[in-house]
Amino acid sequence: MSAFTRLSVGTIAQAVNNGATTALAIMEETLARLAAYDAHQPQLWIARADPAALRAAARAVDARVAAGERLPLAGVPYAAKDNIDVHGLETTAACPAFAYSPARSATVIERLEAAGAICVGKTNLDQFATGLVGTRSPYGIPRNAYNRDYVSGGSSSGSAVATATGLVAFALGTDTAGSGRVPAAFNHLVGFKPSKGRWSTRGLVPACRSLDCITVFTDALEDAALVDSVLAGFDAEDPWSRPLADVPLAGTRRIGVPRKGQRQFFGDVQAEYLYDRALAALAQEAELVEIDIEPLLEAARLLYGGPWVAERAAAVAGLLESNPLAIDPVVREVIAPGSAMLATELWNGIYRLAELARGAEALWGKVDALAFPTTGTTYRVAELLEAPVALNSNLGFYTNFVNLLDMAAIAVPAGARSNNTGFGITLIGPAHSDKALIALAQAYLSVAALPPPPQLDLGEHMDTVKLAVVGAHLEGMPLHWQLTSRGATFVGATTTAPNYRLYAMADSVPPKPALVHSKDGASIALEVYELDMASFGSFTAEVPPPLAIGTVTLADGSSVKGFVAEPRALTGAEDITHLGGWRAYIASR
Repeated sequence: MSAFTRLSVGTIAQAVNNGATTALAIMEETLARLAAYDAHQPQLWIARADPAALRAAARAVDARVAAGERLPLAGVPYAAKDNIDVHGLETTAACPAFAYSPARSATVIERLEAAGAICVGKTNLDQFATGLVGTRSPYGIPRNAYNRDYVSGGSSSGSAVATATGLVAFALGTDTAGSGRVPAAFNHLVGFKPSKGRWSTRGLVPACRSLDCITVFTDALEDAALVDSVLAGFDAEDPWSRPLADVPLAGTRRIGVPRKGQRQFFGDVQAEYLYDRALAALAQEAELVEIDIEPLLEAARLLYGGPWVAERAAAVAGLLESNPLAIDPVVREVIAPGSAMLATELWNGIYRLAELARGAEALWGKVDALAFPTTGTTYRVAELLEAPVALNSNLGFYTNFVNLLDMAAIAVPAGARSNNTGFGITLIGPAHSDKALIALAQAYLSVAALPPPPQLDLGEHMDTVKLAVVGAHLEGMPLHWQLTSRGATFVGATTTAPNYRLYAMADSVPPKPALVHSKDGASIALEVYELDMASFGSFTAEVPPPLAIGTVTLADGSSVKGFVAEPRALTGAEDITHLGGWRAYIASR
């Protein structure tokens, strides 16, 4: 087994129960994985269990199996976000001044242990689960498993990366504003956010106690369903728990999607393309219905622009009063204003949310589920550190309303950007539609036929840009050296989408073409190369007018950087579109 091959929850449990392996053997493999990846991103973890204790726990599972017990999660290693109590490990919520030693594990941990799963450690998070980015922790910044220039997503950052890298078979996160979904999207995972009250939150450090959900990250839908079968159920010790109920979706599925004018991708053309592709796959299984999402967006704005900030402040009121400087500056900026909110503001917010919730209930008469982008874009770590609040808000555009409006959600992969970060969609349904959403997600994935995730970034990755060339920079052409001298890597030969025209510019030395977008165009042959960011920058600086570097759409619908032309480039130029490419033109001369 490869050190970084993702683990399957169901496969491990079945193998241990059937005697094909032992929980101890699985744990030894897990310890080896953990040790190997510590050289790459030790900041995934805030605390880890002692190896001797983990081996003892594995032997105890093996003894139970040998005694005839069949355990649904026999020997499965997992991780828990460090705002969930695990007896024997401190709970910090990523704030050392807040740390305490719990006298008892959270209900979800107790249920997992009873099912045979073994917690190997506590994962890093945005402090007090406040953030969707993974950059707000004194324990370091867990970075995207597939491109470490980019954020992992938060607040359940460490849990997502620990799962994506195959260190554990699954990991618990939490979700108040999207923290169990955004990291799943960025790291090519399934992120299941159950209905409020379906899984107990006893033993969870609250962010917004009335909204919080414990969630799970897995590699496969079947594994999420298996974990749900263990954790779902009423807990009398949790005042927010409620009895289980399963709401089916209609046999003829109608899926609500945002109106085109309301879709936000924040300039991320690849995310827009991948969302359109996901909708095309969903359309094979259901009827797509465009809906007005403004009421949902208004509800979302209440989470940080309304009185629910006071609920976050209440969760850490003691620390805010006694030692505010112990709180991350960005987190403090977000939650501190809640301490000054008036009861009248709270009740006005509750009244408005009730009105919006009634509208959301009516929505389920028109559609059976929603299919939104999990996020409209992603960002580099450096970008988030420069604009931590504004960019974080962008990541919550499609997520913040879900818990406020009492909905269930499951985030699933929907493709990869050219920088290897994941894009995902989230299927959203009314409360208690959890099982139906999992079935809908399975139907989507069966027709989407996504390729496996890219290679993990083990520290050798450099952020790169793909560049399309159509003329003098093609292999064998006079300016090709400008690419080879910069270490450009050939990606492949393809064509543009069928809406471009190609012109041979007049008086250009050496001869060069001008590529122009046109409604009555054709597919133009090109080559795609990959350069690191610095090399791309120096290359772009040398592009002479009237040529420029813009965005070119390829035949498969994806977009890359490429040569485009100013209008003056067509003065005296010859239209050579009918030849299909620059090589054919040169040969014709």
